[in-house]
Amino acid sequence: MALYAIGDIHLTFHSDKDMSVFGEVWRNHEEKFLKNYTEIITPDDTVVFTGDHTWGGHLSTCRPDLDWICELPGRKILLRGNHDIFWQIKKTRRLMEEYRDRLYFLQDNFWSYGEYALVGSKGYCYEPWDNNERALELAAERYRREEKRVRKSFEVAKAAGYEKFILFLHYPPTEIESSGNEFGGNPDSCFTRLAKEYGAGMVVYSHLHGEERFNDSLMGVHEGVEYRLVSGDYLGFRPVKLMD
Repeated sequence: MALYAIGDIHLTFHSDKDMSVFGEVWRNHEEKFLKNYTEIITPDDTVVFTGDHTWGGHLSTCRPDLDWICELPGRKILLRGNHDIFWQIKKTRRLMEEYRDRLYFLQDNFWSYGEYALVGSKGYCYEPWDNNERALELAAERYRREEKRVRKSFEVAKAAGYEKFILFLHYPPTEIESSGNEFGGNPDSCFTRLAKEYGAGMVVYSHLHGEERFNDSLMGVHEGVEYRLVSGDYLGFRPVKLMD
């Protein structure tokens, strides 16, 4: 039994979208992912998918993609990504009912893994295109909303008696900014503060694509918390083990 994570698999079984337009690494990426996944994941393992599961806009459209994930081995926990338009917060309960015992949705709740509570939400971060007054206002609203959702997830787990946490986000935990091959931005954010406040042992995130973007946020240990990037193309579409 082990805990794994991967994000941004961007399935396209519902359409003929050519993912290779985003780079050669994306050519036949679903086949690469399936091969890697089935080589290492067993029915006893837990895999957290950190968002951007499908390009489908509506649930009816992306069901082929979600059904494909259902058929993979292991317990699959899904987090919302910015491209997961099918998953509106108010529809989380409906998704839980429709995919009961096949997929587990992490939103305003938590899932357990041994002594750990797996908590999280989509998160949000300021990006380079948040560069005008209206964009900054919208970004601030999303940021505050996601801060509340992450705190709620921590609190629900804490109320259930958990003291050990792993925080999962789709967006990076900090603003997007890099300098050369090393993160050069401000490491302080509501999400890094929440991780430290609740004593999370690890923060796992995705959203960043391409070698020029992989260093846009924290990686490694910062103030006692380990930060892990799990974007699909960063991992070569191979889920990474977080712990046994």
